[in-house]
Amino acid sequence: MNRCFKIALGAILLFPFSAFSQTVEQTGWLAWFNSYKLKERWAMHLDVQLRSADDLDYSRNLLVRPGLTYHINQNQNVTAGYAWIETFDNPDLSTDKNLTEHRIWEQYVLSYKLKGLPLTHRFRLEQRFIERPAEDIFSQRLRYFARVMVPFKKDKAAFNKGVFAALQNEVFLNLQNKNKLNDKVFDQNRAYVAIGYRVNRRFDLEAGYLNQYVDGLGSNTVNHAGQLALYTRF
Repeated sequence: MNRCFKIALGAILLFPFSAFSQTVEQTGWLAWFNSYKLKERWAMHLDVQLRSADDLDYSRNLLVRPGLTYHINQNQNVTAGYAWIETFDNPDLSTDKNLTEHRIWEQYVLSYKLKGLPLTHRFRLEQRFIERPAEDIFSQRLRYFARVMVPFKKDKAAFNKGVFAALQNEVFLNLQNKNKLNDKVFDQNRAYVAIGYRVNRRFDLEAGYLNQYVDGLGSNTVNHAGQLALYTRF
């Protein structure tokens, strides 16, 4: 277990971007991830996220992302869906201009166990319709996500209740119109470590630290985010 834990942690800390940043932020993220089984192979996906501005100043982003999932087998599934992302203007400013992004997204998920530890790989493709003050932008983006969960109990094969650690990393790559975003293929990286508690097989509660590095067009940003997440499965 120790070897797997070290490998996962090394993967998460693969990108030490903070030394090259120009802007540092501290934010808070709230997230709810839900899966609802419809039939034997079909399920509904929904995640809702609320993210603050720097120093928890105000609510900056609201994301609502529904989708329809088809389970190929026990270890593989595909999902297609829509996402609505609202970026709220600073209420202390007089501009009062919120910006909206619409997305269509498709993903493939592969899950399996390595020496008893649940591993997840996710490949997501996004078609982004981004509202900007000067002009609207269409772009496509590829995201690769890897996550390992480490239960603290000895019998990991039947982990239905108890404390666990979660380690994950996600890389974002621009595929289209990158010249209007940051003029690079690399967009951002999110590394995350958390402690969670599984109440039962349908309910997880998780609190952790997320390091988000964004390679912007004019400047780079490192965001130190505290995240509280709820996972439900019905």
